[in-house]
Amino acid sequence: MALTLFVCAAGSASASTPQAWSAFQREVADACLGASSLAHPRAAGAPVDFDDQVGFTALLIAGRYPQPHMHGRRGQELCLFDRRTRRATVAPADDLQAPPPAPAAPAS
Repeated sequence: MALTLFVCAAGSASASTPQAWSAFQREVADACLGASSLAHPRAAGAPVDFDDQVGFTALLIAGRYPQPHMHGRRGQELCLFDRRTRRATVAPADDLQAPPPAPAAPAS
């Protein structure tokens, strides 16, 4: 019994080393950038890890639209990386950021 707990703990500990996290973040970034339809995609922030019950890591991707009619306009995509299947899916996310707040009315 003690040996089983030790092996499980050792496996958990090795999965959370700085090297393991770095490798996982590279895997997420590579998968998301590869799934992106934007030209010159790059990560536009740090990955966001959802709870293990959800099983996804999100990453915002920025780049430029490659279609001629878009004239190289900047764009964003939200990537969801499924940690179970190791697959990335992207969706347009140009409107993801909230618009800036309206200016405050002058005090009377």
